[in-house]
Amino acid sequence: MNRTEKQQAVGSLHERFQEINSLFLINYSGLKVVDATELRKKIKDISGTYLVVKNTLALRAAKDTRVEQLGAHFQGPTAIAYHPQDVVALAKLLTEVTKTMPAVQFKAALVDGRVVPASEIHTIASMPSREVLLATLLSLLKAPLQRLPGLLTAPLRDLALMLRQIQK
Repeated sequence: MNRTEKQQAVGSLHERFQEINSLFLINYSGLKVVDATELRKKIKDISGTYLVVKNTLALRAAKDTRVEQLGAHFQGPTAIAYHPQDVVALAKLLTEVTKTMPAVQFKAALVDGRVVPASEIHTIASMPSREVLLATLLSLLKAPLQRLPGLLTAPLRDLALMLRQIQK
């Protein structure tokens, strides 16, 4: 790779790093080509991205971005996996992959701009998906409106019951 190609690669990677809010650093040492292809396909199927990066170029590209916080983890074979919206789905997928492909190991992660050590990534994977969280939030927001008609009719109902008791 000549100097201009490196500069273009750093520039392209820097643009991606500026847009990324969450990503996973993965050690893929010992991963077979067939398994790597399968991993790329699985990540692509959920609209994620998987990149194998050269550490020196990635460190240059990470300057002045949130990814710069992960600088200490760019050692050895490094791959980056990220999803533009659903970090939990990607964490679940990668956790499943680490169970079936022991060569894939987490180094660290960046979740919503915060560095997460490899030991806590399994906690992220155990969270409900984005859709489930949004549905839960929607039901919580909708609950008071659903109870409002019952609350408005309760005094009249209670009055009617009280008059019926008096009549008896």
